[in-house]
Amino acid sequence: MQAQLVVIGGGPGGYAAAFLAADEGMNVVLVESEGRLGGTCLIRGCIPSKALLHVGRVLSETAELEHDWGVSFGTPQIELSKLRDRKNRVIDTLTGGLDGLAKQRKVTVIKAHAKFVDANTIELDGDDPSIPDGKRITFENAIVATGSVPAMPGAFNIGSDRVMDSTGALDLADIPESLLVIGGGYIGLEMGTVYANLGSQVSVVELQDGLLMGADRDLVRPLAKSLKVLFGERIFLNTKVGSVALDGDKVQVTFEGPGKFGTEKYDRVLVSVGRRPNTQNLGLENTACKTDQRGFILHDDSLRTDQPNIFVIGDAAGEPMLAHKANHEGRHAIEVILGHATRFDRRTIPAVVFTDPEIAWTGLTVEQAKAEGIDHQAVAYPWAASGRAQAIGRTDGLTKWLVDPESEQVLGCGIVGAGAGELIAEAALAIEMGAAVRDITETVHAHPTLSETVMNAAEVFYGTATEIYKPKKKKK
Repeated sequence: MQAQLVVIGGGPGGYAAAFLAADEGMNVVLVESEGRLGGTCLIRGCIPSKALLHVGRVLSETAELEHDWGVSFGTPQIELSKLRDRKNRVIDTLTGGLDGLAKQRKVTVIKAHAKFVDANTIELDGDDPSIPDGKRITFENAIVATGSVPAMPGAFNIGSDRVMDSTGALDLADIPESLLVIGGGYIGLEMGTVYANLGSQVSVVELQDGLLMGADRDLVRPLAKSLKVLFGERIFLNTKVGSVALDGDKVQVTFEGPGKFGTEKYDRVLVSVGRRPNTQNLGLENTACKTDQRGFILHDDSLRTDQPNIFVIGDAAGEPMLAHKANHEGRHAIEVILGHATRFDRRTIPAVVFTDPEIAWTGLTVEQAKAEGIDHQAVAYPWAASGRAQAIGRTDGLTKWLVDPESEQVLGCGIVGAGAGELIAEAALAIEMGAAVRDITETVHAHPTLSETVMNAAEVFYGTATEIYKPKKKKK
């Protein structure tokens, strides 16, 4: 088989690239080892986890209504098999939609593992009927979009399904009475939130001295307060897991640190200590492609590897390992292949943690600005001053801008609170367009909404926020 373009990997970057290339008239083959399009995000990541987080949030809201508003629904009854089936239907609906779109665009989808034989040939491994005779495809250009897999340190890989990665946690085999989450990053906290709301007693152990170390501390504080209510006193910081072992139907874990020391048993353990790029066994050594020490494929600002006709996108290309970044990179790579003079130079890529409250940020963080010596002014608006936040009982939020004090250009934005992931889009657009903080203040926002806090926080820069009194500091 011959193709103008071969895309290896059918996740949000791979299928976006394949579909755009087909729209532009190219002959495209998309090789996906799982057979279903969607990748980690759709099948065992972003989408199923958000579906379960929605259920957990509704359960949490019913408790809040009873406690704060005097509205009681009674004790929830959870049919785990029905919950699992509903989550799987969401996945099936979306993957089925992608299959239909591939057929409409005449993209050839092959279920196989692809390996480079040379810079213009891949070999296909598998026995699916979609694999052509000869099991080889020659191509003009190729895009590697193989994504990433959960990291599982050898010390934790004890050969028991009671020690899970994020994929296992999303399978919802049961609702364990006790669950230990190893790692205080966004995946661990999201899944810990799901299980806690479903009824598990969740503990979290983190080697560093705080949760979500990539986010500014003032954004994490409201979440840490909420998690303390949800998890109790079972968040162990500055603490190392010494060993993990199976003891009957329990997992025995040893702890070493000031947060917790000694041994404790849990029904299940979720290992959430990061992800690694899925770039092994691709035959990259048969091309000029190179990888760094972590396994990311090296590339230039057009996403072209050291092999000029091979591109890399998504998690295989490096941090941040986010689905929306992969999607934009996939489309960008096609623009380059079509001969357009362009670089992937997005000013900002937003990040969202879908806990409760949600945390979202885009552009510079305070920690980054300090580390890079960038002059900035941080201005924040507390949601306690928001009429909408008061009305829905979500005053735990905060909206913050980072502004260049001289040019008044917005450099970054951080939001913690209900729906922060939806609100951050306005900030990403403002930063991408190089907006000034006055552009934000002079944009009329609907009232009463949480989106007003984006405008209100910008007004704090000038000392003119109506609902709070915070005069602008005079320059010395």
